[in-house]
Amino acid sequence: MTAKTQTFAALSIGELSRLTDCKVETIRYYERTGLMPSPPRTEGGHRVYAQAHLQRLTFIRKSRALGFTMEQIKSLLSMVDAERQSCASVALEAERHLAAVRERIEDLQRLEHTLADTLARCHRGDRPDCAILDALQGTAV
Repeated sequence: MTAKTQTFAALSIGELSRLTDCKVETIRYYERTGLMPSPPRTEGGHRVYAQAHLQRLTFIRKSRALGFTMEQIKSLLSMVDAERQSCASVALEAERHLAAVRERIEDLQRLEHTLADTLARCHRGDRPDCAILDALQGTAV
């Protein structure tokens, strides 16, 4: 059963975990860091989650899947919480994130090129000289 098709009732942390595919410890971590509001507790001390918790955790999980940092997620959630989210503000945050993703891709492409070049110089033989070790030690020519 998915979160979208569930008839809503109060949820335990285990049920919330199953519905969102998020570990219980991660949910607790999100509560400690303020991303998730602390839920009310039963007299026995068990957490009781509502639909708002499910929606918020889904938002966090999808944001993390897109690579947003915890700080970026806090920023986006503050816009939602303050009910002042303008599409322009959200788009600006997403554009910044996209620029960072593209920068990481460029870094990884440079890394790939360097590794491929280094491996191309490797003779893979029994000789003691090794182009890979030379490159790592800074002695490659």
